[in-house]
Amino acid sequence: KAWLQGLSPKQNREVPPLDYDLVHRMKRENPDVFLGINGGIADLEQAAEHLEVMDGVMLGRAAYHNTGLLAGVDALLDGRLEYPDPDWLALRDAMIAYADQVIASGGRLHHVTRHMVGLFQGYPGARRFRQILSSEATKPGAGTEILTAAFAAVDLSSGLEKAAG
Repeated sequence: KAWLQGLSPKQNREVPPLDYDLVHRMKRENPDVFLGINGGIADLEQAAEHLEVMDGVMLGRAAYHNTGLLAGVDALLDGRLEYPDPDWLALRDAMIAYADQVIASGGRLHHVTRHMVGLFQGYPGARRFRQILSSEATKPGAGTEILTAAFAAVDLSSGLEKAAG
């Protein structure tokens, strides 16, 4: 693990505490300079608040751990309060096709799926989705049938609004 002057990476992200007011003041004092904000932004509502002042917002870990947030970004930027449900079947089919390409070129299914574990955060079945990917996709020779099973474990009828929060 990386230690930065006696701090773990997690501690380094928390100390010193983020000073959003300082960054917002810098933007107000320099309106012609593009300034984005990064750090500690956990959801789209917080992003929207920052975008009232800032030119850009980085979601970072929030988007990685809850990939469903990204489905609401277009609505956020357009000023809409409702987030559309993604075309999950098209996403499934695209990910299976991509995984097939990775496997055919000598890669492993896990090289694709390790970045998908946060995809259904907040949906019923998300835990089972993560379990399937974490346990089955890591096995040597794992194929795209694992992705099919993982997607089938998720109840997508609950809608994205739960995942985007």
